[in-house]
Amino acid sequence: MVDEKKVNQVVEPRNGFELPLLLFAGFRSIIDALHRELAEHGHPGARPAYGFALQAVGRDGAAIGEIGRRLGVSKQAAGKTVEKLEALGYVERAPDPADGRRTLIRLTPHGGDLLTRSAEGFDRLRAEWARTLGEERLAALERDLRAMAPAGAFRLDAAGWFTG
Repeated sequence: MVDEKKVNQVVEPRNGFELPLLLFAGFRSIIDALHRELAEHGHPGARPAYGFALQAVGRDGAAIGEIGRRLGVSKQAAGKTVEKLEALGYVERAPDPADGRRTLIRLTPHGGDLLTRSAEGFDRLRAEWARTLGEERLAALERDLRAMAPAGAFRLDAAGWFTG
């Protein structure tokens, strides 16, 4: 639980480097908690980057080249990620019904379950933050972050950005 005295106190300005570190630490705490939950519910091999990749595959499936474009990585890098996801049972290869020469990567029921459980887990974790910080403070934080985030900030190539 958060110490209310610390939360409500006025603090002196800090060094600029602390803001991104605090934002990242908050992000990391949410992601780590989510992945502990996912491991307990049949997804021990799930990694943060896999969520981005599964979103790039989408509900309708996509060719490897399209997955790469959506993730901002090369076709070869996308192919390696697809191989990992395939080995874990999250995606499968299937002929494209619109073009028999193409192969689509599609979510398996296991992959769909991972996305569903992730969404539910994010909702539970947000509710925990709301209980700790208060709904009004959390909503204000979300509004402030939206105001500071550039247009189009929610992109699937975020995982590649960290490693690129």
